[in-house]
Amino acid sequence: MSKNVFGSDLITCSESPKTGFYRDGCCNTGPQDQGVHTVCAVMTEEFLEFSKSRGNDLSTPKPQWNFPGLKPGDRWCLCAPRWLEAYKAGKAPQVKLEATHEKTLDVVEMEKLLEFAVKE
Repeated sequence: MSKNVFGSDLITCSESPKTGFYRDGCCNTGPQDQGVHTVCAVMTEEFLEFSKSRGNDLSTPKPQWNFPGLKPGDRWCLCAPRWLEAYKAGKAPQVKLEATHEKTLDVVEMEKLLEFAVKE
């Protein structure tokens, strides 16, 4: 079982839309995941625009890849380096820490993640 940033079992990030590098609903990672898709983020219009401006349009559906396109409020497993880039630009989305893989901590400091933790 994969672990989250707290060292406990990783919980599901999103089933609808189905997220994760492995499309298992969780922010699991492995050797094939070069982008480190480990941050369970809650999409915002601001972040979606930022990501699009950086060449990764997450809001437009891509049926050929079974990708519905994201909208504000959707949870999605983001690449840890992209989340950090958005953080530095003041555009970072909130993070569901219990669903964020521990490998994220190799890229992003826990203090930064805690600043953006989803309050539920």
